[in-house]
Amino acid sequence: MDNKKIIKTNRGELDYSRKTLIMGILNITPDSFSDGGKYNEIDRAVQRAVEMEKQGADIIDMGAESTRPGSDRVSLEEEKKRLLPVLKEVLAAVSVPISIDTYKSGTAAAALEMGASIINDISGMRFDRKMPETAAYYDAPVVLMHIQGKPKTMQENPEYRNLIFEIKKYLWTSIEAVRKAGVRDEKIIIDPGIGFGKKQQHNLQILNRLKSFEELNYPILIGTSRKSLIKYVTKDEKFGRIFGTAASVTTAVLNGASIVRVHDVEEIKRATVMADAVKWEGNNEQ
Repeated sequence: MDNKKIIKTNRGELDYSRKTLIMGILNITPDSFSDGGKYNEIDRAVQRAVEMEKQGADIIDMGAESTRPGSDRVSLEEEKKRLLPVLKEVLAAVSVPISIDTYKSGTAAAALEMGASIINDISGMRFDRKMPETAAYYDAPVVLMHIQGKPKTMQENPEYRNLIFEIKKYLWTSIEAVRKAGVRDEKIIIDPGIGFGKKQQHNLQILNRLKSFEELNYPILIGTSRKSLIKYVTKDEKFGRIFGTAASVTTAVLNGASIVRVHDVEEIKRATVMADAVKWEGNNEQ
């Protein structure tokens, strides 16, 4: 029996059957929470993309608008101005699929037209009604993320009556919308949205109960990398970023994540290799 689990892209197949996929973060922004301004020059961005591919990134996720808590919106024109010249050079320099972190259909369409592969939408394709049809038109895989509110105000006082149920309901509504627009099931990825309209206890509860999202029957993406959750738990500025991220990623992998979105590709790749061995080989009785 063929038990392969595959996401097909215009740059080849991503097989997550027995391996966690690594999505490396490349922010083309002046104000992202962790690496704002570090890669918004073309040469440095390309260099980092090439480096991440060599370190084991299966996907490179490029974003040109910060969606950190309290961030302001960027216009479509500004987002494209930041993103597209860098995307052109990155596409020429690496062979892995490129994901575009945007909630604007105009940006997504322009990037997919150039050769990008995946749309990663923090709103679950809710902020722009044209997003589902854009994804369907280009037959692009989509990451549907949960968010409560908007980036500007999402962390002011997020509240839930039933956290996991409400996130699942939100994701399922997004799934139904993109399927109705013509996006195929095998192109859908879900993300419960760590840090996007959640208190830290909410984030920990998501990681603890991540396996329950498997009932939606789509690959799960998790992004904990360098987020405030890590500092909240470790209280460690020097080592918490790496070790805290590695621990949260390992937890996510063992609880059902198929894709992890990270800044530190080389270090986290080592953690996922170990977690994958426990997850898959540890289930084989000798």
